[in-house]
Amino acid sequence: MVKSAPSPIASRKPSKVEGIKEKSNFLREPVATQILEDTTHFNEDAIQLLKFHGSYQQDNRDNRVKGQEKDYQFMLRTKNPAGFVPPQLYLALDKLADEYGNRTLRVTTRQGFQMHGILKKNLKLAIATIVKNLGSTLGACGDLNRNVMAPPAPFKNRPEYQYAWEYAQNIADLLSPQTGAYYEIWLDGEKAISAQESPEVKAARQRNGTGTIIHDSEEPIYGTHYMPRKFKVCVTVPGDNSVDLYSQDLTLVVMTNQQGELEGFNVFAGGGLGRTHNKEETFARLADEICYVAKDDVYDLVKAIVATQRDYGDRSDRRHARLKYLINDWGVDKFRAKVEEYFGKSVAPFKPLPEFKYQDFLGWQEQGDGKLFLGISVENGRVKDQGSFQLKTALREIVEQLNLPIRLTPHHNVIFYDIEPNQKQVVQEILNRCGIISDPNQIEPLVRYAMACPALPTCGLAITESERAIPGILEQIRALLDKNGLQNEHFVVRMTGCPNGCARPYMAELGFVGSAPESYQVWLGGSPAQTRLAQPYTEKLHHNDLESFLEPIFVYFKKSRQPGESFGDFCDRVGFDAIREFTATYEPETADIEPKAKTSQSPSRSRHRISLHDEIYEKLKAAATSQGQPMTNLVNEALKEYLQKLP
Repeated sequence: MVKSAPSPIASRKPSKVEGIKEKSNFLREPVATQILEDTTHFNEDAIQLLKFHGSYQQDNRDNRVKGQEKDYQFMLRTKNPAGFVPPQLYLALDKLADEYGNRTLRVTTRQGFQMHGILKKNLKLAIATIVKNLGSTLGACGDLNRNVMAPPAPFKNRPEYQYAWEYAQNIADLLSPQTGAYYEIWLDGEKAISAQESPEVKAARQRNGTGTIIHDSEEPIYGTHYMPRKFKVCVTVPGDNSVDLYSQDLTLVVMTNQQGELEGFNVFAGGGLGRTHNKEETFARLADEICYVAKDDVYDLVKAIVATQRDYGDRSDRRHARLKYLINDWGVDKFRAKVEEYFGKSVAPFKPLPEFKYQDFLGWQEQGDGKLFLGISVENGRVKDQGSFQLKTALREIVEQLNLPIRLTPHHNVIFYDIEPNQKQVVQEILNRCGIISDPNQIEPLVRYAMACPALPTCGLAITESERAIPGILEQIRALLDKNGLQNEHFVVRMTGCPNGCARPYMAELGFVGSAPESYQVWLGGSPAQTRLAQPYTEKLHHNDLESFLEPIFVYFKKSRQPGESFGDFCDRVGFDAIREFTATYEPETADIEPKAKTSQSPSRSRHRISLHDEIYEKLKAAATSQGQPMTNLVNEALKEYLQKLP
């Protein structure tokens, strides 16, 4: 059935960004003109288009001085399908960070690299260097398909993992922008040598008849206006949730037969985590099961889903523009029916899958072909040298000496692979000399499973700290757990400086989302496997109140958990009402502060008690429950304020 695609612009007035894209001549102007100007920054229209080229204009807020121009700088983000970083590219990025950036690299939670601190005058050189060294930044940001993720584990004896890598690369190629603007602006029209596209991908990009292709366009899949918002894709294997598959716009799950041969893919769609505080119409959402597709039809199905979002996604309100809102508004059945129109035939039912679990692939492991791989934990994804901790030096030396390829992980770690057994000692000696732990069992578990976004000082969206704050937050959490007899406990903690959710806090067992300076919204109840959404427990927690806030929750967890139950599963099972009721009446033991009589016995611990009228007590309890705070806190605050007013 031939279907003509509706206009990409909705009947409602499109947002300003839609007009910028329309006038840009496929991402060329005004970037092409302004990159030649001797200025420190771009204007607003160019900033929006610059994202498609892989860069965000930022300023270092630590350096803001009233009355002076902002300290403008640029973040560059690479696009690395399935996290692949060839040795040549890694060395180029390491050198660029030293010469033009802030001397660090940041592994992203989408398996790419970010480089911060680049000045406008050096931006063209930096992008050109990346492209000439087998990399790209095209489409790492912007309203189009972002980096396609896949499990980073290099298991050569498990064909499903190899298929995941292959199809992540092919879908990245299929959905890559076709405009010549990128090479015209950053390489003066010279198209760098890159890996050959699969013939099936080339054919699929042009194949039409059902409305997926926009004819006579420089962008046959995207058209003049590209996508309504960013579009995130991953490919994984049954049981492997290292990619946070439920948080993606589109997830393909490799399905093989008993001989390990690829047969097709299960398809999820409609996940997404970005939201806005105090805007109930924005929300985090898990992806839905959509269908199964045979391998020969997978590219046409991907195009059909992209075309559905391209043509029916909301282009008037960017807060409502992601695929998750379209599916939420329509329902899965209507969405599936529309996808079938673009696909040209009915889709097959979703096939059963095993339970998904999280893995991080750290430490030394066999890759199945006689060689080894090594997963190295990178705290908060920041590759840097600091004191005796010389991670950046270690990674560079390993690549220089052994020419090893890298896979970046969705948990912002690094994997070296294809390591010959006789090279293990060389790698280990470099790590030991540079103070890098290779045994994941020696890493504090709270740190190992935590993630934080960069936030301040460079991210323009950050409300408060994240990467710089989370080490101290984790220390406080560990001290609280130890204090309350939970020494062996750990759980998934994630933190972001704003509600956009780049470190995926809404999937965490304990999530912190920046809501005000030095304050966070707290989310509880995600699962250790990241297969269930957390829920907001309190809207605003100042970091100074962290311990008094968490202690009663941890005490309740210890008292009422089931055998082997994780913290996130406990919070989900008992529910927030039960947690609030316990914390509202929780009274920690406090030391007696009155003068102690001299005695050979240890001083007893006592609580200072006061009596309240029943009416006051019930009102206090209700207030404490609604605010998610212990009654003791409210009483202390109220009395402190009252006593300060006394003469």
